[in-house]
Amino acid sequence: MELVLEQALIYTLAILFCLAVIILYLWRQKKKSRKVEEKILKAKAEGLYEPVSLHPVVDVNSCIRTGACISACPEKDILGIVNGKATTINASQCIGHGACFHACPTQAITLCIGTEQRGVDLPHINELFETNINGVYIAGELGGMGLIKNAVQQGGQAVENIVKYSNKHHEAEYDLVVVGAGPAGISASLTAKKHNLRCITLEQDTLGGAVFTFPRAKIVMTSAMELPLYGKVKLSETSKTELLDLWKEVIAKNNILIRENSKVESIEKLNGYFELKTLTGERYTTHNVLLSIGRRGTPRKLGVPGEQMEKVAYRLLDPEIISGKEILVVGGGDSAIESALLLADQNKVILSYRGDVFSRIKQKNNEKIHEAAVSGLVDLQFNTELSRIDKDFITLSNSKTGKELIYKNDLVYIFAGGELPTQFLEKVGIQITKKFGEAILKHK
Repeated sequence: MELVLEQALIYTLAILFCLAVIILYLWRQKKKSRKVEEKILKAKAEGLYEPVSLHPVVDVNSCIRTGACISACPEKDILGIVNGKATTINASQCIGHGACFHACPTQAITLCIGTEQRGVDLPHINELFETNINGVYIAGELGGMGLIKNAVQQGGQAVENIVKYSNKHHEAEYDLVVVGAGPAGISASLTAKKHNLRCITLEQDTLGGAVFTFPRAKIVMTSAMELPLYGKVKLSETSKTELLDLWKEVIAKNNILIRENSKVESIEKLNGYFELKTLTGERYTTHNVLLSIGRRGTPRKLGVPGEQMEKVAYRLLDPEIISGKEILVVGGGDSAIESALLLADQNKVILSYRGDVFSRIKQKNNEKIHEAAVSGLVDLQFNTELSRIDKDFITLSNSKTGKELIYKNDLVYIFAGGELPTQFLEKVGIQITKKFGEAILKHK
């Protein structure tokens, strides 16, 4: 009898212990869920919850709560787990790394662009990166996939498709003309070289495309990538200068033909091939065209009085040589914030943003700019818009108070984004459609 009671007691204690472990586990999970729910409420209040571009969408029926997507994301608090299922938190801060997509063991994540309420204009391309015009391809940011790693991958894939499906017998001077020497264009040019294609790359500005316009110390890449004819680039936290030096080395080593300051003005379909004409009058004939010109197009101007002055610029190239100036930086994106921070060490900087909170910047930048504001390093002016530029002054208008603020000023840097090169694309004949939550990258 005593043995039976002893065994019953042991079993009871074991069961109670297991129940305690389960209850503790569930309590901790519930606590974590509440924290994520609080973050979501905060994100909604600050306007960070709704995505503005590429973002992950989770299939809750396939999600098994491993947390792999959260661990893989280089940014903070883009994803979290609520009641055992992954969900987005600060979706507007997602910048399209795609790490969550690849990390999910059950393939429960799809990368989409736009939402049911907010559409995003994108050119029409198929799974081969070909547009509605046979022989004209698009890769990189212009097609909806941002980030250097993604652009490099797409540039190479597009050329692989051209090699696989394109007719090799034609009368054109080139097999391929790549328009744009940014990450996608460089990758495409290297891939074309690998396959011995007759290829030339035309860049409207300088090698690197939009990357060249970044501040010198800007971190442009945070994960490894595969570069054609080079191999795996294992650099982490890579600066603009380091990446440009690498590209120059690979291009020189492989004798890649890139013509800078050659802006393509028109692309016309002739007898079985395309003719490209630049602003300076050069003409090129080719069997295929790959557009890797990015989404920025030309810098967006504000249209305010005085904007034509020489002291106004739309990119910051060498902040280290600027000192002792009264500077206004306009914008609420990463480029504006990084530029303001770089200039703040040696200058008096005002950062003007029309919103009352930054809605789409990297977490590190968000922390740094608020630290700079608290320390007085940067004068942060929310809810303001630049209304006038004079020789020695600028005027900001506060949308909340209605007051005008006048400051002494030497330089103005405007980072209001770029205008999608819609007119150029439509002139070529490429269809542009508005995407409402359409999948850009999904598992087959």
